[in-house]
Amino acid sequence: MSARILPPPRRLVRSLAGQLFVVQVVIVAAVVAGGAVLAYLFTADRTDAAARRQVTAVARSVADSPAVLAAVSAPDPTAVLQPYAERVRVDTGVSFVTVMNTEGVRWTHPLPEQIGRTFLGHIDWALDGQTRSETYTGTLGPSVRVVTPVLDERNRVVALVSAGLTVQSISAQLRGPLLALAGVAAGALAVGGIGTYLANSRLRRHTHGMGPAELSHLYEYHQATLHAVREGLVLLDRDHRVVLCNDAARELLGLEGPVEGRPVAGLGLPTTLVAAVSGAAPVRDEVHLTAERVVVLNTSTIGTGLGRVLTLRDHTELQSLSGELDSVRGFTEALGAQAHEAANRLHAVVSLIELGRHREAVEFATAELALAQRLTDRVVAAVGEPVLAALLLGKAAQAAERGVELTLTPDSSIDDGVLPDHLSARDLITVLGNLIDNAVDAAIAGAAASPEPPEVTVTAQIDGEHLLLRVADTGEGIAPGAVDDVFRRGWSTKRAGGGDGGGGGYGQGHGRGLGLALVAQAARRNGGTVEVGRERGAVLTVRLPLDRAASVRGGGVEVEVGAGGAGDRGRLAVAP
Repeated sequence: MSARILPPPRRLVRSLAGQLFVVQVVIVAAVVAGGAVLAYLFTADRTDAAARRQVTAVARSVADSPAVLAAVSAPDPTAVLQPYAERVRVDTGVSFVTVMNTEGVRWTHPLPEQIGRTFLGHIDWALDGQTRSETYTGTLGPSVRVVTPVLDERNRVVALVSAGLTVQSISAQLRGPLLALAGVAAGALAVGGIGTYLANSRLRRHTHGMGPAELSHLYEYHQATLHAVREGLVLLDRDHRVVLCNDAARELLGLEGPVEGRPVAGLGLPTTLVAAVSGAAPVRDEVHLTAERVVVLNTSTIGTGLGRVLTLRDHTELQSLSGELDSVRGFTEALGAQAHEAANRLHAVVSLIELGRHREAVEFATAELALAQRLTDRVVAAVGEPVLAALLLGKAAQAAERGVELTLTPDSSIDDGVLPDHLSARDLITVLGNLIDNAVDAAIAGAAASPEPPEVTVTAQIDGEHLLLRVADTGEGIAPGAVDDVFRRGWSTKRAGGGDGGGGGYGQGHGRGLGLALVAQAARRNGGTVEVGRERGAVLTVRLPLDRAASVRGGGVEVEVGAGGAGDRGRLAVAP
């Protein structure tokens, strides 16, 4: 027969609300009990003092009565004083009035059998002419009594008077106030208990019945989870003030120092991001640019308007890879088109040979090869940096496929190994690739209104301590009224309707109008500047410092606005 092993009994874990309820009830009970005791002591003291004053007044009144003075000299004082003392006792409510001689032998007493016997108590001070009170146990039990002398005309003590109240009668006087006090104490305890129960019931609902240890562990888990997740998390209250911001959000938004309690509009974030966060509608997977990163924003409302929760994902690497993928896709399409053209040319050469036109076949083939080779030789000779050279060759082929001539200016020159390590290949592709893409789009858009063929001119050179990348197009340029928005996320003159001098195609890039915004971000990240000018069309110039210390100091955006040639320009500085 196998023994059954019982599981260990579960330890009863009282919730935080339950523990607070017990503590508060004990405190309320202790306060009420303490108040009741103090009130009892105060009442008892007041009652005792009142009893002493009462019996003193009665005793002095009897001692000062001329009838008493006359009776003590009579042959039978008891016959006169006993009825008088009983009448005074009944009228004043005291327990006894005793008149005695100087030897302490009673002449009066509420119990007639006690007349003629010796008074129980101290009379020494009364014989000395003093009036004092004491608590003493006599024939009627413990009592508060006063003994006072009866003086004749010569101030001699001829008799003594004692009046008193038994402790039992004093306790009877206290019974009413004590019952009232007990009722008040019980009512206060009941009201305190009910209020404490209601308050703790609400606390129990808010804490979901969890105990202190569970709440402490939940807080620790909460903090560890918030700071461990790679996604940025920001909690805002209903006034759009930051309640919580984890480490990932600080890094993504570039926040430093304490941010809790600060309004989101005062954190120095981009205006588009602040507008999206402050809007009433929820945001789903919306791409925004900060000073150095591309983030994907999602927002949702907390409860019934208590605030908002923001989640941020780092999209910087993915955005760069997306740009590179777009470039590779463009290269692939251009190579496919070139392969198709090469096949057509090869068919033409073969046909010429079959027709016996050998000289024309050789001239046709070598002319096409020379044109492509000249472009390759020009790019490779001018740009020794392999990343930029490959990008320019691919973009040239892509532009040619779209009917745009991409040329490299004669003064372009970048030797291999000149560019420092802090200028990453990814940032160079982002800057130059987006500039060329936007320029090609603008040139194609401008060709519809101009008889001239679309053209894009690229300059890439070392200009002193900077890498200079300039891209010019033959499009409509950028309107003076649009320069403030040209580097804003999502800006696009096509979306805005183009317009006269609107620079159709600018700001498109990849990612819904992120092209020039990414250019400005990459330039700012590397401490460079971006200049927007106008010649035949738009001219965008990026300068990136070769010195790492200069790049760390940060850069900005400079916009040159002109209505005419290169010499007619005004400059508008935009803060980094």
